[in-house]
Amino acid sequence: MACDLAEIFRVMADPTRLQILAILLRHEQRVSDIAAALDMSVSAVSHQLHLLRQMRLVRWRRAGREIHYALDDDHIETLFRAGLEHVNHG
Repeated sequence: MACDLAEIFRVMADPTRLQILAILLRHEQRVSDIAAALDMSVSAVSHQLHLLRQMRLVRWRRAGREIHYALDDDHIETLFRAGLEHVNHG
């Protein structure tokens, strides 16, 4: 269990992945919209989303030819907001 939790924090420790999670806090997004918001290529964002998906931090759904991503569940938002609150506290 400790290793699994450490792996979640390792994946979340990347600034780009944190930015992706912050974007998804608002609402579900298309990969292309996330890439545009971060000024990154769709391929680079897709790679980061793949890592987040492996850790079950995000989920996806297909809508025609587009893939939409959202936070996997409310626990992810809680983790993110708790970390942000801690950073802003000190």
